[in-house]
Amino acid sequence: MPAPRSKKTAPPVLEVRSLCIHRGGTEILKDLSWSVHPGEHWVILGPNGCGKTSLLSALTGYFTPSDGSLSLLGHDFGESDWRLLRTRVGLVSSRIRQMMPDAEPALTSVLSGKYAMLEFWGDPTAADTRAALRILRQLKLEHLAQRPWRVLSQGERQRILIGRALMARPRILILDEPCAGLDPVAREGFLHFLQELGTRKDAPTLVLVTHHVEEITPAFTHALLLQAGRAIAAGPIGRVLTSPRLSTAFECPVELRRRNARYTLQIRGSIAKTP
Repeated sequence: MPAPRSKKTAPPVLEVRSLCIHRGGTEILKDLSWSVHPGEHWVILGPNGCGKTSLLSALTGYFTPSDGSLSLLGHDFGESDWRLLRTRVGLVSSRIRQMMPDAEPALTSVLSGKYAMLEFWGDPTAADTRAALRILRQLKLEHLAQRPWRVLSQGERQRILIGRALMARPRILILDEPCAGLDPVAREGFLHFLQELGTRKDAPTLVLVTHHVEEITPAFTHALLLQAGRAIAAGPIGRVLTSPRLSTAFECPVELRRRNARYTLQIRGSIAKTP
């Protein structure tokens, strides 16, 4: 019997090769190459307008690349049904959060992820209901099972959306600025949960999109740093996240500090550009 394939030689979960995206006369992404392997958790970091959202739209099949290629879970864009592939990719974003039905109970919101359905209707199986309850227990939100979406806090909503994504047992979970709108206490509670999720043996590959280094927990192993549609650096997080590289990305002199396995960023000198 052949030896099992190691994580290092396993095919990439995600691979982008010389990706370019043009819209009108604007070049949004420029010759971007990037690969994510099993066992890695990535942060995509960069300022507003650097191309993070466009990259996510390409990965989920909502933007067609102008040039280059991308492969997701071993399937090449243009040669596979991306609608089916989306069911194996969990996505947590503010767009989905805004579309959730106000009256839907938390349990139903989680369960709806199995069918990639908003405003879930139908009769779920007993097995699906048990699976949704199990996820709520993992989220430490079982007591909110029958509470409607409209009265959940922002932090609870974000965790419910992760539960909804996990219901489909995705291979990769993309978190698009998940801490937007959270107060400091809710943010830390959410990041603590994210850290626990990332260190589980059965965790999906995590991709966190943010422009705040404070949101990067120790579970994340790699980083992709973007600026003006180009990759400044990609690789192990300790090698990519440096003060000089972040200063280049944000076009401002900054100092990166690390304490208790968490990062902070301090602006040095005057801020030249207008936010």
